[in-house]
Formats: sequence, structure tokens, C-alpha cells
Amino acid sequence: MKDHKAGFVSIVGKPNVGKSTLMNVLVGEKLSIITSKAQTTRHRIMGIISDEDFQIVYSDTPGILDPQYALHQSMMAFVHGALEDADLILFINDLYEDVPPNDPILKKINQSGIPVLFVFNKIDQAKGTQVHDKITNWKEKLKAVDYVPISALEKQGTDELMKKIIDQLPNHPPYFPKDELTDKPLRFFAAEIVREKIFLNYKKEVPYSTEVLITEFKNEPEIIRIRAEIFVERKSQKGILIGHKGAALKKVGTEARLDLESFFSKKVFLETHVKVADDWRKQQQKLKQFGYRG
Repeated sequence: MKDHKAGFVSIVGKPNVGKSTLMNVLVGEKLSIITSKAQTTRHRIMGIISDEDFQIVYSDTPGILDPQYALHQSMMAFVHGALEDADLILFINDLYEDVPPNDPILKKINQSGIPVLFVFNKIDQAKGTQVHDKITNWKEKLKAVDYVPISALEKQGTDELMKKIIDQLPNHPPYFPKDELTDKPLRFFAAEIVREKIFLNYKKEVPYSTEVLITEFKNEPEIIRIRAEIFVERKSQKGILIGHKGAALKKVGTEARLDLESFFSKKVFLETHVKVADDWRKQQQKLKQFGYRG
């Protein structure tokens, strides 16, 4: 194991810059749910990729935001935790987002002493000298060992990025068994897949007021039986989520079941129930029940 490289690589950046898309591309599996809405990722999700000579433990993190309530504070705690134990930071930005030089997370990264790769995403949408100009501007704000332009969606530049990541890893034995893909249990991914469908099917506040708890997960020889409880903050949101004669919830359930069967490579029976948990995003006890930090 003398020449073996291994390390923790934390992917951080503002909401919607492509962090989850990039991790899924780098790992080669869809571990993080993806929607066009900000704040889709709420947890720190580890994706592990191993080869004979290296192991990379990626952490996809929630988008950097100014916490408005307890859920946001917990999400930012995941970001800070990922920064503290990183061997390498991938700081992601794109054509549309900017971060002021005095941003607290940016200051923390610059002062951390941890190597940083600045990843400039969505270059497939750039025109003229946009990429060059933006990277030049970032060089004044962020101390990075390299500045790498990519398109995660189009997989442009991602192979080159992977090489640069491996170059920065310390020599170390693997942290996890080589066949392990993530640190999260199967229930977590079941809940995330249901939550993704809610983000894709509803507008305004409903997706942000929703949390999914898997209360039953029975992995039988021929089928996986899953019971998902969907929590909303208000009774009116429950009505919207269920829809006329249950049609909206049925659509979510069907789409989630198909994705679950693809993810687990097995037939899935999915049962969904909607419950109200008043203002759960502000309640520490509820957040703890849903797997967030206090």
C-alpha cells in the first residue's frame, strides 16, 4: 500500500452550481438527487470511488447559504464538517453565481491550509471570453492550486479534473472496503428518491416544507417493501401534496417506484402517507428525528 493514495474530497459551492451532478459523474452512480431548485441537497452525502492505486471519498454538500432557520443551520453544519476533515476541497462555481470576497465560507477555505481546486462549471453555456474572464476574477479571491473549467452535465473536462484530484491526494491506505460506494444506508437513498420527485412535481414552498422518513424497509427475496411517510408543515400543504382524488401523490409514488427499482435493481412496492409536522424546519427535535444535526 506504499504507493496507494486515499483522501477525503469535499465538494462545496453556492446552491445550483452543479455540485451533485459533478459528484454523480465522478463516482459513476446517481447518489445525489438533482433538480433545478436550490437547496435540493440537505445532507452531506459521501460517494466513494476506488481503483487499485487510489480511493477518493467525495462529499457532496448543501449549497452555501445564509441560515434562516434551524434546518439551514444544520445544512451549514454539514458544509463546515466537510471542510474540516477534507484532504482536498473542490470549490465549484459557474457562469451565473458570484461570491463576494468577504464571504465567511470563502474566508474559511482560504485560511484552512487545505489544497483547493477551483472548478468552473457549465462552460458549455459560455460565450466569448466568459470562462477566461471569470477564472481571472476568481484568482484574485480564492487561493487554489489549480483552476479547472468543466461541464459536469456534458462531462467536458471531468477526466482531466479526476487526474488533478488524484495528483493532490496524500499517500494513504484505503479508508473503506474497495467495493463500498457510500456511507449512507439504503433507507437514506429511498427517502431521497421520493423527495426528489416531490421537488420535481410541486412548485413554490411545498418541496422546501417537505421531509421524507422511511418507516419500513423490508428487503425480501423477490421484492423490497417500502413505507414512506411524507411530512409537511401545514394542513394546506397536505392537500396540495395529495392532490385531487390523490392524483398528485400517486404520480409521485409511481415516478419514485420506477427510480427505486432502477436504483436497487429489484421490484419495489412503495406505500406513501402524508402527515403534518407543524413548522418542522424550526423544531430541533423533529430535525434530529429526520437525521439532521442539532
